[in-house]
Amino acid sequence: MGSVNKVILVGNLGKDAELRYTPGGTAVATLRLATTERFKDKDGQWKEQTEWHTVVIWDKTAESLAEYLRKGKQIYVEGRLQTRSWDDKEGKKRYSTEVRCDRIVLLGGRGPQAERDEPAVHAEPSREPSELTDDDIPF
Repeated sequence: MGSVNKVILVGNLGKDAELRYTPGGTAVATLRLATTERFKDKDGQWKEQTEWHTVVIWDKTAESLAEYLRKGKQIYVEGRLQTRSWDDKEGKKRYSTEVRCDRIVLLGGRGPQAERDEPAVHAEPSREPSELTDDDIPF
């Protein structure tokens, strides 16, 4: 049986995207995306729970969209979970799980100016993922 590593998120950016470059010159943008669930607790009171996700965008997509990915912007992200590990200053092993972005769509704006300035279409990564067929679904 095969496996699936697929994440779909719709949320709002908690801060502007951080664009940087690897030593080899590859662009990488890091986002903090908030998704909020609203529900009633056992007493019937409305509650909100916000989850924060780290999203990583690579290559030309990172470069072309970084200027539009501003705090408060609503986006749609498709990707896969990826866990990195490193040793901290004390030599202790640390882990971070991120969403590696395969597709991103800019959604709601932050007023009329933002809508005029942003691209009208979504951006795809330079490395196109293969399309799934019924034969790829493991059930």
